[in-house]
Amino acid sequence: MHPLPHVYTVTAAAVPDGAVTLAAAGLDELKSDAPAEFDGPGDQWSPETLLAASLVDCFVLSFRAVAKASRFEWQRLACRVAGKLERIDRATQFTEFTLHANLTLPAGADRERAAKLLEKAEQLCLISNSLKASKRLEITLIETTSVAG
Repeated sequence: MHPLPHVYTVTAAAVPDGAVTLAAAGLDELKSDAPAEFDGPGDQWSPETLLAASLVDCFVLSFRAVAKASRFEWQRLACRVAGKLERIDRATQFTEFTLHANLTLPAGADRERAAKLLEKAEQLCLISNSLKASKRLEITLIETTSVAG
Protein backbone atom coordinates (compact mmCIF):
# COMPACT_ATOMS: atom_id res chain seq x y z
CA MET A 1 0.00 0.00 0.00
CA HIS A 2 1.17 3.52 -0.77
CA PRO A 3 1.69 5.86 2.18
CA LEU A 4 -1.38 7.80 3.36
CA PRO A 5 -3.07 10.13 2.72
CA HIS A 6 -4.58 8.96 -0.56
CA VAL A 7 -6.68 11.31 -2.68
CA TYR A 8 -9.38 10.02 -5.04
CA THR A 9 -10.70 12.48 -7.61
CA VAL A 10 -13.90 11.97 -9.58
CA THR A 11 -15.54 14.47 -11.90
CA ALA A 12 -19.23 14.80 -12.72
CA ALA A 13 -20.73 16.58 -15.74
CA ALA A 14 -24.39 17.03 -16.63
CA VAL A 15 -26.86 19.01 -18.72
CA PRO A 16 -30.36 20.01 -17.52
CA ASP A 17 -31.88 16.60 -18.35
CA GLY A 18 -30.45 13.08 -18.60
CA ALA A 19 -27.65 11.12 -17.03
CA VAL A 20 -24.67 12.49 -15.18
CA THR A 21 -21.29 11.41 -16.57
CA LEU A 22 -18.81 10.36 -13.89
CA ALA A 23 -15.14 10.12 -14.74
CA ALA A 24 -11.82 9.43 -13.06
CA ALA A 25 -8.34 9.21 -14.53
CA GLY A 26 -7.66 5.83 -16.13
CA LEU A 27 -11.22 4.53 -15.73
CA ASP A 28 -14.16 4.08 -18.08
CA GLU A 29 -16.84 6.74 -17.74
CA LEU A 30 -19.92 5.78 -15.76
CA LYS A 31 -23.45 7.11 -16.22
CA SER A 32 -25.58 7.98 -13.20
CA ASP A 33 -29.12 9.28 -12.73
CA ALA A 34 -31.73 9.60 -10.01
CA PRO A 35 -33.26 6.30 -8.88
CA ALA A 36 -36.93 5.53 -9.47
CA GLU A 37 -37.62 6.34 -5.80
CA PHE A 38 -36.65 9.95 -6.57
CA ASP A 39 -38.65 10.04 -9.81
CA GLY A 40 -35.62 9.18 -11.93
CA PRO A 41 -35.64 6.62 -14.72
CA GLY A 42 -34.31 3.85 -12.47
CA ASP A 43 -32.18 2.38 -15.26
CA GLN A 44 -28.79 3.86 -14.32
CA TRP A 45 -26.50 3.66 -11.35
CA SER A 46 -27.50 6.33 -8.84
CA PRO A 47 -25.63 7.95 -5.94
CA GLU A 48 -27.56 5.62 -3.65
CA THR A 49 -26.65 2.43 -5.51
CA LEU A 50 -23.06 3.60 -5.96
CA LEU A 51 -22.73 4.11 -2.19
CA ALA A 52 -24.11 0.65 -1.48
CA ALA A 53 -21.84 -0.82 -4.18
CA SER A 54 -18.84 0.89 -2.60
CA LEU A 55 -19.63 -0.71 0.73
CA VAL A 56 -20.10 -4.26 -0.58
CA ASP A 57 -17.09 -4.00 -2.92
CA CYS A 58 -14.86 -2.75 -0.12
CA PHE A 59 -16.04 -5.59 2.13
CA VAL A 60 -15.24 -8.23 -0.50
CA LEU A 61 -11.79 -6.75 -1.22
CA SER A 62 -11.10 -6.48 2.53
CA PHE A 63 -12.06 -10.12 3.04
CA ARG A 64 -9.86 -11.18 0.15
CA ALA A 65 -6.89 -9.39 1.76
CA VAL A 66 -7.62 -10.72 5.26
CA ALA A 67 -8.04 -14.30 4.01
CA LYS A 68 -4.83 -14.09 1.99
CA ALA A 69 -2.84 -12.69 4.92
CA SER A 70 -4.30 -15.44 7.14
CA ARG A 71 -3.62 -18.15 4.56
CA PHE A 72 -7.27 -19.11 4.72
CA GLU A 73 -8.67 -21.12 1.80
CA TRP A 74 -12.12 -20.32 0.49
CA GLN A 75 -13.90 -20.83 -2.79
CA ARG A 76 -16.46 -18.08 -3.36
CA LEU A 77 -17.87 -15.04 -1.61
CA ALA A 78 -21.24 -13.70 -2.78
CA CYS A 79 -22.54 -10.62 -1.01
CA ARG A 80 -25.61 -8.43 -1.06
CA VAL A 81 -26.08 -5.16 0.76
CA ALA A 82 -29.35 -3.45 1.61
CA GLY A 83 -29.20 0.21 2.58
CA LYS A 84 -32.14 1.84 4.35
CA LEU A 85 -32.74 5.50 3.47
CA GLU A 86 -34.88 7.47 5.92
CA ARG A 87 -35.71 11.01 6.93
CA ILE A 88 -34.20 11.89 10.33
CA ASP A 89 -34.50 15.39 11.79
CA ARG A 90 -35.46 16.80 8.37
CA ALA A 91 -32.41 15.27 6.69
CA THR A 92 -32.59 12.32 4.30
CA GLN A 93 -29.83 9.87 5.11
CA PHE A 94 -28.89 6.23 5.17
CA THR A 95 -29.59 4.89 8.64
CA GLU A 96 -28.68 1.23 8.24
CA PHE A 97 -26.76 -1.11 5.98
CA THR A 98 -27.25 -4.86 6.22
CA LEU A 99 -24.52 -6.87 4.52
CA HIS A 100 -25.38 -10.48 3.66
CA ALA A 101 -22.22 -12.53 3.08
CA ASN A 102 -22.42 -16.07 1.66
CA LEU A 103 -19.03 -17.72 1.87
CA THR A 104 -18.40 -21.06 0.19
CA LEU A 105 -15.70 -23.13 1.87
CA PRO A 106 -13.92 -26.32 0.94
CA ALA A 107 -14.99 -29.47 2.79
CA GLY A 108 -13.61 -29.60 6.33
CA ALA A 109 -12.83 -25.88 6.56
CA ASP A 110 -12.73 -24.14 9.94
CA ARG A 111 -16.15 -22.46 10.02
CA GLU A 112 -15.48 -20.48 13.19
CA ARG A 113 -12.31 -19.02 11.70
CA ALA A 114 -14.17 -18.19 8.49
CA ALA A 115 -16.80 -16.23 10.42
CA LYS A 116 -14.10 -14.38 12.39
CA LEU A 117 -12.28 -13.41 9.18
CA LEU A 118 -15.53 -12.10 7.67
CA GLU A 119 -16.13 -10.04 10.80
CA LYS A 120 -12.56 -8.75 10.67
CA ALA A 121 -13.03 -7.73 7.02
CA GLU A 122 -16.15 -5.75 7.98
CA GLN A 123 -14.21 -4.00 10.75
CA LEU A 124 -11.33 -3.14 8.40
CA CYS A 125 -13.45 -1.93 5.47
CA LEU A 126 -12.63 1.75 5.05
CA ILE A 127 -15.98 2.52 3.41
CA SER A 128 -17.86 0.95 6.33
CA ASN A 129 -15.68 2.91 8.74
CA SER A 130 -16.51 6.13 6.88
CA LEU A 131 -20.29 5.79 7.17
CA LYS A 132 -22.27 6.93 10.21
CA ALA A 133 -25.21 4.60 9.51
CA SER A 134 -25.41 1.41 11.55
CA LYS A 135 -23.98 -1.69 9.92
CA ARG A 136 -25.00 -5.31 10.40
CA LEU A 137 -23.23 -8.35 8.98
CA GLU A 138 -25.21 -11.53 8.34
CA ILE A 139 -23.05 -14.56 7.54
CA THR A 140 -23.96 -17.79 5.77
CA LEU A 141 -21.23 -20.42 5.47
CA ILE A 142 -21.61 -23.05 2.77
CA GLU A 143 -19.33 -26.05 2.85
CA THR A 144 -18.79 -27.96 -0.38
CA THR A 145 -19.07 -31.69 -0.14
CA SER A 146 -16.23 -33.77 -1.38
CA VAL A 147 -17.24 -36.06 -4.21
CA ALA A 148 -15.69 -39.52 -4.28
CA GLY A 149 -14.35 -40.30 -7.71
